[in-house]
Amino acid sequence: MRAVVQRVDGASVVVAGETVGEIVGEGLCVLVGVTHDDTPQKAAQLARKLWSVRILEAEKSCSDVDAPLLVISQFTLYGDARKGRRPTWNAAAPGEVAEPLVDEVVGQLRALGARVETGRFGADMRVSLTNNGPFSLVIDV
Repeated sequence: MRAVVQRVDGASVVVAGETVGEIVGEGLCVLVGVTHDDTPQKAAQLARKLWSVRILEAEKSCSDVDAPLLVISQFTLYGDARKGRRPTWNAAAPGEVAEPLVDEVVGQLRALGARVETGRFGADMRVSLTNNGPFSLVIDV
């Protein structure tokens, strides 16, 4: 699994004009990509890392300050543009594999005590955020 994590001062995701997920104030906006060999165990590992990674102000984690997370599925994280001008998506898991694993990340975060908002899997989403820092990190598990 791969996640692009951004420290934010608020973020939201809109689908067809409706806000489906939003966090206010300090937190993390997390784009999650799934590849073919990912497992529920990797989803749990990613959730633990997201909950405990110390990238908020004063080197705090979401677990330290009860900061919320906005988790959004993003198959394009496994795009490959090394050849030609058109990326391929071969490394991205199909929706029937990816959706339950993204849901598992969210479920594991909530089980740890996190406040989690989400996008809508497979939808055309509009993501807005204020990157604080800017601070972005790629996490692979």
